[in-house]
Amino acid sequence: MSLKQRLGQADILLAPGVYDALTGLIAEQSGAEAVYLSGASIAYTRFGRPDIGLVSMSEVADCIAALRDRISLPIVVDADNGFGNALNVQRTVRVFERMGANALQLEDQTMPKRCGHLDGKSLISRGEMAGKIRAACDARHSEETLVIGRTDAIAVEGFDAAMDRAEAYVEAGADMLFIEAPQSMDEIHLIVKRFGGRVPLMANMVEGGKTPIINATGLQELGFSFVIFPGGIVRAIAATARDYYANLLSSGSNEAFRNRMFDFAGLNGVIGTADLLASGKRYDGDTQE
Repeated sequence: MSLKQRLGQADILLAPGVYDALTGLIAEQSGAEAVYLSGASIAYTRFGRPDIGLVSMSEVADCIAALRDRISLPIVVDADNGFGNALNVQRTVRVFERMGANALQLEDQTMPKRCGHLDGKSLISRGEMAGKIRAACDARHSEETLVIGRTDAIAVEGFDAAMDRAEAYVEAGADMLFIEAPQSMDEIHLIVKRFGGRVPLMANMVEGGKTPIINATGLQELGFSFVIFPGGIVRAIAATARDYYANLLSSGSNEAFRNRMFDFAGLNGVIGTADLLASGKRYDGDTQE
């Protein structure tokens, strides 16, 4: 079943955030139907930096390729603002699609962009963003590759302007709509009232962010088709890593932490070491003289 077909079903699609092949693999093993490659999480884990536009297009492409080599799930990719103008957007679409992306999320921020739940964002014009969406749709090789139109206008221009921008992005051809960081249940209801049933709606759940946290079932009942939890895995791993290093440095051993970690065999089981080595033996040459 394609991502487009899955989004047409009544049940909401929940995509956990991932940032590399290991987190993608574990999400797949845990039963996820799709994953979301978070640009913020790449910045957090690869550079130890915030989501303020430091990640390049080629670095995201590398992550997509590594994920696609390891998992079969649909990959929804945070493509930021397309890394430039409409022509940059088209190159981004072509590269990401070739690497294995099934959907690209494009936003209307200027460069450098920043996390949708940080203050201080600035936007390109509504017309320029609509042009970027048309460019993305024209550049994709397959109609099954989805273009997600995102607006960050609520925090910059106000809620009404965000709704008008969203309308323009739907008219430009966006396959799914993502109005980032609504700040109340009233705003969430108004989004669904205007766009629900016309185009799949995407929600972003960020613990400690600007949007009220609603679980997947609640979002489905409201009228959303797709929900991401993009940075939760990094926050969980960061908290665990801090505890792990503190314990190791204070005790000089991992013994007190072993019930919170895989042992050597356990991790090899997760990543399929035995199966891969067995597969490799099929290609061994005859060693007899």
